[in-house]
Amino acid sequence: MKAVVFNKNGKPDKLVLQEVEIPIPLENEVLVKVYAVSVNAYDYRSMQLGIVPKKKIFGADVSGVVETVGNNVKKLRIGDEVFGDLSASGSGGFAEYVTAPESAFGIKPAKVSFEDAAATPMAALTALQALRDLGQIQPGQHVLIYGSGGGVGTFAVQLAKYYGAEVTAVCSPKNVEQTRSLGADHVIDYSKSDGLNSSTKFDLIVAVNGNRPLMDYKRVLKSNGNFVLVGGAFSQIIRMLLFGKILSIGGKKMRFLSAKPDVKDLEFVIQLMESGKIKAVIDRQYSLPETSEAVKYLKQGHAQGKVVISVHQQ
Repeated sequence: MKAVVFNKNGKPDKLVLQEVEIPIPLENEVLVKVYAVSVNAYDYRSMQLGIVPKKKIFGADVSGVVETVGNNVKKLRIGDEVFGDLSASGSGGFAEYVTAPESAFGIKPAKVSFEDAAATPMAALTALQALRDLGQIQPGQHVLIYGSGGGVGTFAVQLAKYYGAEVTAVCSPKNVEQTRSLGADHVIDYSKSDGLNSSTKFDLIVAVNGNRPLMDYKRVLKSNGNFVLVGGAFSQIIRMLLFGKILSIGGKKMRFLSAKPDVKDLEFVIQLMESGKIKAVIDRQYSLPETSEAVKYLKQGHAQGKVVISVHQQ
């Protein structure tokens, strides 16, 4: 099969398209023919940190069709259309086929395209777990989504509205109309104002992008508000890990989310997508040979939604 393999000494690109053996599933695994895979910050940040999958193939968010099942597979069958987050299973999605435990996959509804399904897992679950689990979102709350233009941000706006919140979103000028179309009640163009210097107080802030001092976010929280950091500059993440507990003394809570793959959460968000309550926002689609270009584009930080690689055509 064709796969995009990471070569740390590769020049000019470290992601190289080459022929490799089709993997053989273990007893609890399935072999999936990959139809689409999305690119995440998780991929290029892992490369930067030298955290390379065993098979040297990145790509965690996949959708496709089950081709073969291991002897101990109980639920999935050959021909099932599936999607999942393989970040805890060795990744491997930048390829024509991938193996992973059946527990990593959910069933893809027929109404949802392979591209939309591949765009969903990591971004949507990050947004969901930030809002619902750490943020403890409630109907009627005033929620700030700081960085609403990318994959996580576009899902966060929609999920916050699904939970009945009043949503203020901060984004770049080019993302203002898109964010408004996703349901945000108030949209702030960060080239004019960052939303953190107003008198408005928020019950919940989810910060996806940016490098603002943590105290700037805390200042605009209500007395019992929650702040959840899910991304942004590496330096900001380090500061949050070091000082989050100290900053959480008192009513205001400052937390960092490390999202976890969860099939029940996957099934929840894909049902919302199937029913039209949320949607995947896809900025650009690439082919498998263009994977390196797709990663470079996402790394620039200007994607309006998700970047997806189409591997096979249905």
